[in-house]
Amino acid sequence: MNKKITAAFCTYNRAARLPALVTALRAQACPIPFDILVVDNNSSDDTPEVLARLSQEDGPVLRHVRETTQGIPFARNRALEECLSAGSDFMLFMDDDELPGEGLLAAAVDALEREGAECAGGRVEIVFPPGQRPAWLEDDLLGFLAEIDHGQDAFWITDRGTPLWTANIAYRMEIFSRHPDLRFDTRYNRLGHAVGGGSDAIMFRAMVDRQIRIRYRPDMVVEHYVDDWRLKRRYFLKLHFIAGRKHGQFQTGDYPRTLFGVPPFMVSQAIGQWLRTGAMLLTRRPGVLRQAMNGTHATGMIWGRFLRHREQARET
Repeated sequence: MNKKITAAFCTYNRAARLPALVTALRAQACPIPFDILVVDNNSSDDTPEVLARLSQEDGPVLRHVRETTQGIPFARNRALEECLSAGSDFMLFMDDDELPGEGLLAAAVDALEREGAECAGGRVEIVFPPGQRPAWLEDDLLGFLAEIDHGQDAFWITDRGTPLWTANIAYRMEIFSRHPDLRFDTRYNRLGHAVGGGSDAIMFRAMVDRQIRIRYRPDMVVEHYVDDWRLKRRYFLKLHFIAGRKHGQFQTGDYPRTLFGVPPFMVSQAIGQWLRTGAMLLTRRPGVLRQAMNGTHATGMIWGRFLRHREQARET
């Protein structure tokens, strides 16, 4: 009996993008039957009406559900549960601000079925609004806009050094039945189009730690269309502050000496990062934004430790 793959994405207030994305998905050549699942995470635009209309058009079936708990990890977990209940063998995740490259589904199925991968992901190519890539936005910063390019050769991923994100990733659904606790961490929430998140990074690390078979496939390609509001220096700084806050709040352990939950070495590290940032500004050395991102991350860790301390004090 033929297996089935579901192409899934979560959406929030991007109704105008949906027809092109669904059309491109329906045009995919796939060696096994596939359907499309859309999780609407409380959109306030005409997303429900657009999805209802698209579901009536010809091509692979489009199912859409509404997840009323706001936040991307809740929407992603709803997609997992919908695919499990529908009996999908495989699922491909992408985002609502992307378009699939030719052969995306076929490459995903090949990796999961023929090569025996339990998880597979590929390249995410950044597409800027015409003429809007800032001069300061160097290639080494594109990863913070979700770009992924680990080279032109397929390989097995066995450590955290070559991550894959939900912008372009496929799963054997059996792993989520086998590991019922393997879900997107709702502590790493991101509401709507806000900055932050990180639940897909935590999911990737959990899969590596469980020694799940992860395959990088360069022929799995999506185009990621970057909104202009992300093309600001403050976006990169805020992104790193939030990442640091969540790391300090959720991923650090206990320390023998703290002040309001903050170990002294974290304060020293943050001061050092900002001193280096200042020196680079004064001497006009390149890479100052990347260094400032280190500073905001270190500052965010301090804030996260304080929030953790405050939460623990409330519990006692």
